[in-house]
Amino acid sequence: MQTKDSISPLRPLPLLIFSSRWLQLPLYLGLIVAQCVYVFLFLKELLHLVTHAATFGEQEIMLVVLGLIDVVMISNLLVMVIVGGYETFVSRLGLQGHPDQPEWLSHVNAGVLKVKLAMAIIGISSIHLLRTFIEASSIGQADSNVTSEGVMWQTIIHSVFILSALGIALVDRMVQPPKH
Repeated sequence: MQTKDSISPLRPLPLLIFSSRWLQLPLYLGLIVAQCVYVFLFLKELLHLVTHAATFGEQEIMLVVLGLIDVVMISNLLVMVIVGGYETFVSRLGLQGHPDQPEWLSHVNAGVLKVKLAMAIIGISSIHLLRTFIEASSIGQADSNVTSEGVMWQTIIHSVFILSALGIALVDRMVQPPKH
C-alpha cells in the first residue's frame, strides 16, 4: 500500500490532464449563481401567491404552488449536480462525518448521479405535465396557451423521459458488479 509520501510525482502531460478537471470549477460556481436566481424566483412567486391569495381561485393557487414545487425540484437538481458532480469529477469535499452530509453522497459515482438526475428530471416533467393537465380545461379558449397537440407532445416527451431513465438505470445495474 502506498502512502501519500511514497506516490511518485506525475509526469508533465499526465499532470496537465489530471489538473484539467479544475476547469470545471467555474461551471459549478456558475450553477451556484443559477441556484441563487432560482431562490429569487421562488421568493418572488411566493410573494405573488401571498399577496394575491384572497383574489386567486383554487386553480390559480394550485398552479402557483406547482410552480413553487417546480422551482424547488430544479433547485434540488442543481444541488445534486453541483455537489455530486464536484465530488465525482473535481475533488473530494471532505464531508465524512459531517452531520449534514447528504446520505447519497457517500456512494455517489457517475452512474448513480445519472440515475438520480434522470429521476429528478422525471419529477420536474411530472410537475409540468400536471400543470398542463390542470390548464387543459381551458383548451380552445382565446386566452389559453394550452392546445391538445401541446398536451399530447408533453405526454410523449414525459414518457420518453421515463423510458430513458429506465434505460439508464438498467444499464447502470448491468455494469455494476454483483453485491454479495
